[in-house]
Amino acid sequence: MKSAVVLLPGLNRDRDMIAALTKIAGTPPATVWQTDTSIPAVDLIVIPGGFSYGDYLRCGAIAARMPVMRAVAEAAHRGVRVLGVCNGFQILLEAGLLPGALMRNASLKFVCKEVMLEVVNADTVFTRGYAAGQAIRCPVAHHDGNYFADAQTLARLKGENRIAFRYAGGSNPNGSIEDIAAIVSEKGNVMGMMPHPENLIEAAHGGSDGRALFEGALDMVA
Repeated sequence: MKSAVVLLPGLNRDRDMIAALTKIAGTPPATVWQTDTSIPAVDLIVIPGGFSYGDYLRCGAIAARMPVMRAVAEAAHRGVRVLGVCNGFQILLEAGLLPGALMRNASLKFVCKEVMLEVVNADTVFTRGYAAGQAIRCPVAHHDGNYFADAQTLARLKGENRIAFRYAGGSNPNGSIEDIAAIVSEKGNVMGMMPHPENLIEAAHGGSDGRALFEGALDMVA
């Protein structure tokens, strides 16, 4: 499958994401810039982490209004898979492609450490390489990862099985409601997550728990 990585001023995990996709897929992803109004024919679009536009206004607020995000939204509506990691998750929320909001961490501090995740829904294209209930390791690095949704939205996410990952074993690093670490869209082709699976895909990283996520999204698992 072909993939593309969105590049925006202030992102600092784009090279990590490009390296991960290249290692797993065997070919480098296409890259698209903030002012691009179209995206090449790909099967997966990834918005990586960082601090787009310095996190001014709100995290992801400026990036969500760039021309490239209109192209991402159009692709998502056509069924193209879209993954937003960390700042990418914030951008997807600001663009209206996922519900809810990401607020300042409950500690009011930047958090950079490894956490445990529980696979809540193993039936998405992003999580099908795991088993429901499986616990995996994954690093986080964010200041505004405290996911919040109103009661009605939260009930819908739970009722439609759209919570993909939860922080497990008391490792919630940000105060996120119901330990939510990742959610998917109604159609299941868009996922936003705060942890960084691209930083745990090979032995050199100290483990490969994040690898199956990309293998699933790239149709490399059954």
